[in-house]
Amino acid sequence: MSDKNTLTIDAIESEDTISTTIKKNIFEENVRLKMALNTILEKSKSVLFAMIGLIAFGGFWSLLSLYTKDALPGPVATLTVLKEMLSDPFYDYGPNDKGIGLQLFNSIKTVFFGFLLGSLIAIPIGILMGASTICKQIFYPIVQLLKPVSPLAWFPIGLVVFKDTGMATIFIVFITSLWSTLINTSFGVASIPQDHKNVAKAFGFSKMRYLTKILIPYSLPHIITGLRLSISVAWLVIVAGEMLSGGAGIGFFVWDSWNALSLEKVISAIIIIGIVGLLFDRIFTFIENKVAY
Repeated sequence: MSDKNTLTIDAIESEDTISTTIKKNIFEENVRLKMALNTILEKSKSVLFAMIGLIAFGGFWSLLSLYTKDALPGPVATLTVLKEMLSDPFYDYGPNDKGIGLQLFNSIKTVFFGFLLGSLIAIPIGILMGASTICKQIFYPIVQLLKPVSPLAWFPIGLVVFKDTGMATIFIVFITSLWSTLINTSFGVASIPQDHKNVAKAFGFSKMRYLTKILIPYSLPHIITGLRLSISVAWLVIVAGEMLSGGAGIGFFVWDSWNALSLEKVISAIIIIGIVGLLFDRIFTFIENKVAY
């Protein structure tokens, strides 16, 4: 074969390769574009359905306000007051007159302190319960006995022990946020497949290596789920606790606004409580998805 023919064949093959590469790139670009469009469409649907739900809720709220002859403030009056509250959320005119931002910050601080203390106790005990049948037999009856107790029932105990309403509030957050994390951690550890344990034995893993390489990585999604449920319970409890303890916090703000006969502020605080609770849930759901296998 002549050099001319060889060059011609090489040129044709080179053109075919370039053409195939271009087609492949175009195909991949189309696939990415379709995926992006599908994602945008799904997000748009979610936003649309959420808007429909909010509009329906607002309509029901307005009808309820009309039924009570404006004894229950409607959406417009409430949102007007909420806008005023958010225009200066950090003012401080004395112990019983603080902005909603300061009240909210105080509640979040209390929740996180009690929640972290509860998690530091719940996770190790949950690991022991899941890994040891004896520990489960010891702790499980106590968990089942104390878990159903109302948060408000713990408040007098906290007052007697700590002699301080603030610490008593932290105590009820601590004691009620334990259980979800403890139970989920125990379940996650107990559900580790036997094959994983056999591999650890075959390679002669130490207890620390088994803990860090198998037990915690496998049970981590369950632990995060427990933490997500616990933070929801803690945020639920803080409002009731601050209503009893008084002084500061979003719960105190709700009770103080009720005493001042300002239902607009009460409903505005409820909206803020709901939004913050939703943010907590979203944050832990994001972490949960990241560690899920």
